[in-house]
Amino acid sequence: MAKRIQFARTGGPEVLELVDTTPAEPAPGEVRVRNQAVGLNFIDIYFRTGLYPAPSLPSGLGTEGAGVVEAVGEGVTHLKAGDRVAYAQGPLGAYAEQHVLPAEKVVVLPESIDVETAAASMLKGLTVQYLLRQTAPLQGGETILWHAAAGGVGSIACQWAKALGVKLIGTVSSPEKAALAEKNGAWATIDYTKEDVVERVRELTGGAMCDVVYDSVGKDTWETSLDCLKPRSLMVSFGNASGPVDGVNIGILNQKGSLFVTRPSLNGYADTRERLEWMAGELFEMLESGKVKVDIAQRYPLADAGKAQEALQGRQTTGSTILLP
Repeated sequence: MAKRIQFARTGGPEVLELVDTTPAEPAPGEVRVRNQAVGLNFIDIYFRTGLYPAPSLPSGLGTEGAGVVEAVGEGVTHLKAGDRVAYAQGPLGAYAEQHVLPAEKVVVLPESIDVETAAASMLKGLTVQYLLRQTAPLQGGETILWHAAAGGVGSIACQWAKALGVKLIGTVSSPEKAALAEKNGAWATIDYTKEDVVERVRELTGGAMCDVVYDSVGKDTWETSLDCLKPRSLMVSFGNASGPVDGVNIGILNQKGSLFVTRPSLNGYADTRERLEWMAGELFEMLESGKVKVDIAQRYPLADAGKAQEALQGRQTTGSTILLP
């Protein structure tokens, strides 16, 4: 038997249950991983609340983890039992001691990267890779705005942007979070609880505004984000922490300067094994070089997944959070 977190109905953290399950044998093309660390992400909350519907109920939760391959299904050739691995995609169920998922979604870890770092950085790091290197292929010299710059994704983005020579302006909710973002390489920070974000961006850029805005907050920051862009530039909406953006009149993009907007996801970029390997390779290179360091600021036992999600949703966390089976 193995333990996992599941939910039989959507709702608050109280719907999460720790249950005993019998791990499945991997089918052809699958592997079973014994998790040693599991990543905590905002998308997990979207599934728990029903904003994103789970395929069926009861359902497991989570898509990010790292550990050791226990068994491989027929036809799997790039992985074997005993390999240290990590993953950030696949079926819900990473909040567990053991997880079965498609082998094509699993990558082998370099010896220099430990499993906790991997579990804390795979989804967040691959997200930053596609946002900075693909959605808007930054060359250096650009000025960008990044909401929630002290969070798990934001902390990695600050470091990666600095390495690229990009000026990242980060929004934060406290002086402590501002200090953390600046330590990680943010060019400037804005405390949105005390400052007018648009006016501060205008001051910081000398009126030029931003080349790209990266917004994982959603409905609460949508208009603010658009107002921080220079004409013909790009709005990247990649999350819904405050709720989804809806009811948008597309004409607003014309009114605010012939703007572009995209709503990307990791699955839309890491959609083949080859692309996943390339993206993970870039992330591992950044970690191994020290250009990106992962701050695991919170660790919770797997049984306390609900408490961990409450802290994340309540903006009480910084850096990355992991669950330990």
